[in-house]
Amino acid sequence: MAGEARRRRLRALLRKAHLAPTDLAEFEQAFVHESAARERRKHSNERLEFLGDAVVGLAAAGWLFEEHPGASEGWLTARKAAIVRDSALSVTALRLGFSDLVELGSGLARSGGSENTTILADAFEAFVGALYRRYGEVKARRFVLEQHMALVDLSDEGVTDPKSLLQSLAQQRYRKLPVYRDRSTGTPQAPHFTSEVVLDDRVLGSGAGKSKKIAQLQAAGEALQLLLARARRGKKK
Repeated sequence: MAGEARRRRLRALLRKAHLAPTDLAEFEQAFVHESAARERRKHSNERLEFLGDAVVGLAAAGWLFEEHPGASEGWLTARKAAIVRDSALSVTALRLGFSDLVELGSGLARSGGSENTTILADAFEAFVGALYRRYGEVKARRFVLEQHMALVDLSDEGVTDPKSLLQSLAQQRYRKLPVYRDRSTGTPQAPHFTSEVVLDDRVLGSGAGKSKKIAQLQAAGEALQLLLARARRGKKK
């Protein structure tokens, strides 16, 4: 999408944030993926995404803290992870029509990159970053709350993604983030991926599957079982 059609969609999107700006340049930049930036000598959305990531995280933490005064740190951390994870952000981005707005390099565009989870999540964060720069924290946080957080499933079932739970547990107990070591061992016709999840230089779990996501989820599930078993043994002592 280009030209006036893109600008009309951007104006409609900004009306959802209760705004009606005349200068759309920074908001257009929020949708320029690095692949398009390289090809067309533009500025990418990476810096705005960096800023928006912090704004979304702060909005989620602040809202959870105020709305759930009796919740434990672990409960809050798991819900925040559910709100800010790429899969949740990309669902919101798709609903808001970001797949039509994102600007990609020719290769990514041909391969369906406009519906890629990470690309959409990054575009959402970049758009929030642009909102913050132009209108400040209050307007940016309001957009995140109304258009994203209010629609995220925060039930126990909604936050049971193994990777999110492992990240929450690792942050809570060890103050560190797990790292995934991924390898592609298949072919384009028969893809196969393996993954190891590492915490504090120790391999805690491994997985394999037809996609990197499946391999990482398996590895995270194995690591969770190990850490929870350790915790149970510690309580018995």
